[in-house]
Amino acid sequence: MKITLPDDVKQIIETLEQHGYEGYAVGGCVRDSILGRIPNDWDITTSATPQQVKKLFLRTVDTGIQHGTVTVLMGKEGYEVTTYRVDGEYEDARHPKEVTFTANLEEDLRRRDFTINAMAYNDSEGLVDVFGGRADIEQKVIRCVGNAEERFGEDALRIMRAVRFSAQLGFTVDPDTAEAAKKLAGTLSKISAERIQTELVKLLVSPHPDYLRYAWEYGITAVVLPEFDRTMETPQNNPHHCYNVGEHTLEALRNIEADKTLRLAALFHDFGKPQTHTTDADGIDHFHGHAKISAELANNIMHRLKFDNDTLNKVKVYVRYHDLRPELTEKSVRRAVSKVGADAFAEVLKLKMADTLAQSPKWQPEKKAYLKELTALYHTILEKQQCLCIKDLKISGKDLIEDGMKPGKEMGEILAKLLELVLEEPQRNEREWLIGKSRELRNTEG
Repeated sequence: MKITLPDDVKQIIETLEQHGYEGYAVGGCVRDSILGRIPNDWDITTSATPQQVKKLFLRTVDTGIQHGTVTVLMGKEGYEVTTYRVDGEYEDARHPKEVTFTANLEEDLRRRDFTINAMAYNDSEGLVDVFGGRADIEQKVIRCVGNAEERFGEDALRIMRAVRFSAQLGFTVDPDTAEAAKKLAGTLSKISAERIQTELVKLLVSPHPDYLRYAWEYGITAVVLPEFDRTMETPQNNPHHCYNVGEHTLEALRNIEADKTLRLAALFHDFGKPQTHTTDADGIDHFHGHAKISAELANNIMHRLKFDNDTLNKVKVYVRYHDLRPELTEKSVRRAVSKVGADAFAEVLKLKMADTLAQSPKWQPEKKAYLKELTALYHTILEKQQCLCIKDLKISGKDLIEDGMKPGKEMGEILAKLLELVLEEPQRNEREWLIGKSRELRNTEG
C-alpha cells in the first residue's frame, strides 16, 4: 500500500538511507494514514543511534536521548527520530529500567502496545506489518502485540489506552487483551494522576464516551474513578428515570457535544446521588441535594487527577447548577443567570438537555418544552443587555467613594443590595437612581 509522507518526513528518511541507515515512519501516523485520517504528528524510527542521527542533521534537540529519541528540526516543525530499541525490565509499571538499542526493526515493533500501532512505512520498503495491524484495523480490533499480560505488565497505562483507542476508533477490544486488562487493572494505581487524567479526557471527548462502560467492566474505574462504580450500583426507581445512575450518566455523555468541560460535567453531574439516595414509603427513590454533593465530588476528583483550575472551576459550576429549575419568567431566569454567570448558563443549558435526553422518554416532551422556553428567555435577557452582575451596574465603588462613602466591607454590601434591586427591576439600573438608593441604604444602615 502507498502512504503519502510529508516532504520533511521523506527528507529525513532519505537522509538516513543515503548514509546507510534504515528509517521508517512508525506508530500512530501509519495507523491514521491507513484509516484515512490526517496524523497529528509523524514519528520516525531508525537503525541509526542518537549520536549518528545528530551528525546527519544541522538542527536537533535531545528530547529523550537516554531512550534513543532525538528531535530533528525541519523549518519550524520538529520530528522525533528514535533508534530501534528493546526495552529492559519494567520496575514501575510505566518505564523500562533500561533500553538497549538494536539494528532490527521487528524487535523494535515487538515492544509496542497494540498491533495497530506497531506498523512502519517508508517508500522503498512499503508497509512493514509483522503483527497483523492492518488486518486488525480492517476487523476493527484493539489487540496487544504478542502476550497481552506482558504488554500490560510493562506499562499499566496501556490498560486505559486500550479502552481509549476503542472509544476513539469505535473498535472492540480483543478478548485476550480484555482479559489481561481485567487481571492487571489494579496496577493502574502505580500510574501518575496526570497520565490517568490525560487518558480519561481523551476517552471522554472521543466519539464513544459511553465506552467508559468497558473501563468499568475491566475494573479500571474501580482504581482510577471509584465514584463511577458507585453510580453503577445506585438504582433510580423513579417515574422520571429509566436507567440506574451510572447508565444514565453514560447516556448523558452520548448526548452532549465533545467539549472537554461539558463531557466532564456530564460525567460528574450525578456523582452525588449514591450519597443522597433515599426511598419513600411508596418505593420511589429521591436524591435531594445531589447537585451540591456532585459539585463537591467533582472538585475533589479533579484535584486528585491534577486538572487545571480553569477547567475545574467551570465544571464545578455546571455540575452545581445542572438541576436549577427557575420559573419561566424573565425575573426568575434573570436571577438564575446572575447566580450561575451569563457564559456558564449557556453551558448549563446544554448539560440540562443531555440530562433530559438520558431520562424517561415519557417526560421528555414536557422537559424539552421547558428548556426551549428557558433558553428563549435567557437569550431575551442577553439581547436586552440587562444587568446581571455588580460590574454591569451603572455605578461602581469609585462613584460611591466620590459620593462620600468610605471603602470597605459596607461598600460591597451596598453594591450587592443595589444589584438585587436591579435584578428585580432592570430599569432601575440608572446612575442617578442608584446613587440615591445607595444614600438611602447607607442612612438606613447607619
